[in-house]
Amino acid sequence: WATKMRTSSSQAEGAEREFQVATLEFIGEDGQLTGVRCCEVDEKRKPIAGTEFVIRADLAFIAIGFAGPAATGVASELDGQMRIVTDSRRSKNVEANDRDYKTSVERLYAAGDVRRGQSLVVWAIREGRQAARSIDEALMGSSVLPR
Repeated sequence: WATKMRTSSSQAEGAEREFQVATLEFIGEDGQLTGVRCCEVDEKRKPIAGTEFVIRADLAFIAIGFAGPAATGVASELDGQMRIVTDSRRSKNVEANDRDYKTSVERLYAAGDVRRGQSLVVWAIREGRQAARSIDEALMGSSVLPR
């Protein structure tokens, strides 16, 4: 069957999409995210030489699925000098409270599988929505997003 391509609300508002792209590195200055270094990849997800580019950004959301932050290396990749606190379980999930999903690092939030470990998708969706509200409140001072 043919794939139906629909216009999303973000596309309608002017957001650009990048396909067959891999994230290589988060770039920052003085502890603030300034960009994401990326490259194009082939059909086997191998980087294509000479295709690197930088997307300017001051905020990043990472969706890693249920493999866990220790297994995927996300906690150590992100950690650098930030000192992210992980729990004592074998999976070393990122510690964040279940009220506003803040971690031990200022402006770093964790929700879903990275916080609680492999679980039901409905929990990840719920926590993602709640974290989005907390982030919106932190950035804007208030939020109209549902809890």
